[in-house]
Amino acid sequence: MSAPPALQIREANAHLAAVHRRAAELEARLEAAERTVRAQAERLSRHDQQLRTALEELGRAKDREISALQERLLACEASVHSLQAAVHRRDELIGQLRPRADLLQDICRQRPPLTTLLAALAQAEQLGPVPAGDPSHPLPGGPGPPVVNSTGEEGGEGYLEPAVFGTTV
Repeated sequence: MSAPPALQIREANAHLAAVHRRAAELEARLEAAERTVRAQAERLSRHDQQLRTALEELGRAKDREISALQERLLACEASVHSLQAAVHRRDELIGQLRPRADLLQDICRQRPPLTTLLAALAQAEQLGPVPAGDPSHPLPGGPGPPVVNSTGEEGGEGYLEPAVFGTTV
């Protein structure tokens, strides 16, 4: 076999050198891509870890908030029970006081006539006692003669004593 011409050898060497450069260039690009992928993977891993940590913290915060809300709910329920008991006691007290209030309202409705009666009694008190006089001649407007009762008996038990006004207030 004959030796290849020098030009072919140079072209083949140049081609091999170009393939070698291209392979080195591709290897460099591959290594750069691998570094980029590793860096991205590390960033993603760190980001994933940060998200996990944040998620765990959110979970703990949620659990704390739920616990606090449960405590508030229990306190509110206790407060409601306490208020219901107070309302029940007040309802019982109202039931006990209602008859007294009704009585006081009746008294208040009767106050004007009572005031008039008390004024008349005070006026009668100022007049003084009835003068002692002859029982056979009663005073005008005073008590009349003894009343005979329906049983036919006169005097004694059927006779009513005249009223004498005194201090009643």
